[in-house]
Amino acid sequence: MVSAEHVSSTVEPLNLKKFIRHFDLPVIVGGCSSYSTALHLMRTGAVGILVGVGPGHACTSRGVLGIGVPQATAIADVAGARIRHLDETGVYVQVIADGGMRTGGDIAKAIACGADATMVASPLACAHEAPGRGYHWGMATFHPTLPRGARVYAGQKATLSEIIAGPAHENDGTLNLMGGLRTSMATTGYETVKEFQKAEVMVAPSLQTEGKTLQRAQGIGMGK
Repeated sequence: MVSAEHVSSTVEPLNLKKFIRHFDLPVIVGGCSSYSTALHLMRTGAVGILVGVGPGHACTSRGVLGIGVPQATAIADVAGARIRHLDETGVYVQVIADGGMRTGGDIAKAIACGADATMVASPLACAHEAPGRGYHWGMATFHPTLPRGARVYAGQKATLSEIIAGPAHENDGTLNLMGGLRTSMATTGYETVKEFQKAEVMVAPSLQTEGKTLQRAQGIGMGK
């Protein structure tokens, strides 16, 4: 994670724009959660922007720093900045939703809000092959006197292949993530990710609980 204009009194700070232009490498920068910051980072020449401050399952930035934006709003604002940058320069910058992706439905909603891709952490930490053996910890700016990021137990649910591509043996959306995304796109009538980014989106918190009384009472499916 970087700052486009970091200020230091002890060392020569990194000039991100010069760094990106000096090396013939694709550079992804982040994280950010606002229109203005995203546009500023895009103008440095980065090919991708990581979006999300604090939504991760192991991140404590919102509590420690008091900084954060709900992920759907952050993605939509950064996607708006991408459109302006595209109009100004003709360069398309990839928007990557980073944090809070737990289910296939979360990934689908991130793309519908404007993301080109998502960073997935805790679901992959649940894989039997994961080196953390079910544990996941956030690496957001570790500092010896002000750490941000907790070590959480995500559990071991399935193989990496089952988590990504199925088959799913649970109905809570945490397995077969790509199957969930594909079915979400098909159900809403979109064939490609680019088309899905134009889906109509609404704020409806009750979607998570609507009509799920029996599931919650029995602790199954979305009631777990």
